[in-house]
Amino acid sequence: MPKLPAGGSRIRRPARVLAAALPLVLVGGGCAGAGDDEGPPLATLPSSPAETVSTVPATVGNEAATASLDLQGHRGARGLRPENTLPSFEAALDLGVTTLEMDLHLSSDDAVIVWHDAVIDPSKCRVDPDVATDPPDPDDPGLSTDELMIRNLTAVEIRSYRCDRNPDPDRFPEQSATAEELAGDDYHIPTLEEVLRFVDEYSASDLKSAEQRANAAVVGFNIETKRRADQPETIGDGFDGENPGPFEHAVLAAVQQAGVADRTTIQSFDHRSLWAIRSLDGTVRLAALTLPGHIPDVAELADGGAAVWSPDFRSATRDAIDAAHGAGLAVIAWTVNDPDDMQALIDLGVDGIITDRPDLAPLP
Repeated sequence: MPKLPAGGSRIRRPARVLAAALPLVLVGGGCAGAGDDEGPPLATLPSSPAETVSTVPATVGNEAATASLDLQGHRGARGLRPENTLPSFEAALDLGVTTLEMDLHLSSDDAVIVWHDAVIDPSKCRVDPDVATDPPDPDDPGLSTDELMIRNLTAVEIRSYRCDRNPDPDRFPEQSATAEELAGDDYHIPTLEEVLRFVDEYSASDLKSAEQRANAAVVGFNIETKRRADQPETIGDGFDGENPGPFEHAVLAAVQQAGVADRTTIQSFDHRSLWAIRSLDGTVRLAALTLPGHIPDVAELADGGAAVWSPDFRSATRDAIDAAHGAGLAVIAWTVNDPDDMQALIDLGVDGIITDRPDLAPLP
């Protein structure tokens, strides 16, 4: 059964999710890259009658496909549980999302870390008082940003943080660090390997319903490489802008070793990272993220190897969506949390939405 958000009403099951038996062929989406804010309600979209969106054509590689709306849980279910943690992913799975969206960084010892920020942010994380290690303390005002960068910390040090703080209670009043059935209150920063293993365990857990287990067995993974062309030190692996760096190699190795490559999309605002991945694996599904207000040359994205265009939801106008579909791209809009905005995007024909609140997705 769906769970209750702390202090809130019963979570509604999301609408239009893919049936467990249906092959998951459209995964994409995104998360904020500049400002990390989904912005005000979407007031500029043209109004229109509701349209059927259950058979929107798209292409994956050279194969045409159709699918229902792809409902993606942003950093798990950030509006309900602290982001990019195992309890957040469990909450999203409990709600039946079709795709789990998450962010990737690289530790100093080259582990693929699931975290959005380039640094350990004291508004989100603290040193776990129960760990034996002594990592840099984000609550120490004397520490420099460099000392708290993910790339400058080992995987063991990163695991020593407990990220159970709500950085914006006004924006996410329902977010709480509640213990989940399977993950408990394990609010450490996980590796990609840990997350993939956790989803596999969820799919076989007697704590979950048959429907939840079946959905977890086919759920998609939308994983974002957090490279930045203007801040190469964010990943800091010597990437030359063209050839795959250690980061791209490590990300691909993780999904391949977990056996979920066919359920995975790799997305990025830094499209150089996508094209580098394409050179390693011509079958991997790629999603090109774009910043607010930017409408790309969608034909160029498709020619480069992208299967998905993932715009800020306010940039997803009918003309832009139609142009992307005409180029063979699916359109997954980020990050939309208002149910009216979600419905407006569905009416315009998006293939999927990425949201902090999958529990608020419009019902049929």
